[in-house]
Amino acid sequence: MSSRRFLLLEPPSNGRATLRGSEAHHLRNVLRAEPGRAVELIDGSGRIWQAVVGQCSAAVVELTEVELLETASAAPHLGLIQSLCKADKLEWILEKCTELGIDEIYLLEAARSVVRVPKERLEAKMERWQRIILGAVKQSRRGTLPMLYPPSSLQVLCRNLAPGLKLLLSESKDVPSLKSILRSSTWTHAIICIGPEGGWTGQEHQELVQSGFQPASLGPQILRTETAALVVTALLKYEQEEP
Repeated sequence: MSSRRFLLLEPPSNGRATLRGSEAHHLRNVLRAEPGRAVELIDGSGRIWQAVVGQCSAAVVELTEVELLETASAAPHLGLIQSLCKADKLEWILEKCTELGIDEIYLLEAARSVVRVPKERLEAKMERWQRIILGAVKQSRRGTLPMLYPPSSLQVLCRNLAPGLKLLLSESKDVPSLKSILRSSTWTHAIICIGPEGGWTGQEHQELVQSGFQPASLGPQILRTETAALVVTALLKYEQEEP
């Protein structure tokens, strides 16, 4: 059986490390881990260590025999701009796209988004979404933790995106297929934009195109926003890794 993984907030030093907060609570109180148990540690940047549980207290778990196993590149490659949607759908998207290997997730307050997050609830929402992402990272045994950006307007988002292949999922029959764009382009960083349940407004579509997004089609079927997010993430990951 694979060792359980836990997120380190502080780097190991001299073969020792410390788990605090919810990670320590889960290891000590939920899993009932005793000294001598083997675990794995990640820091979200691609580094993975093996370690052994040492002394446990109410809020802290000390780890010994910490040894680096793997170091992976933490450079972002695949990004998803996801328009806000109903809570259960958004949580599903965050979890499954993390499992599939997305590197960055930008939340968008689209004009037709059926959900708005009040400012007074944003911090709690972000904490919940981060927990869902971390759980998916552990379950899928990936070493990197995706970056999640809080909801923003289209104008702000477009101004702050890094260079790369920018794709806009479109329902139009007159645009190139996602497959043809990916296979005719040279890219190392790609980001795809998924619309809300009510679709894009004409102004939003125009603004995205003017910001360098290429409309792309998945075919004649109209997919739900949560289905589209998973499909395009899987396709981008496949094309990225295809030799």
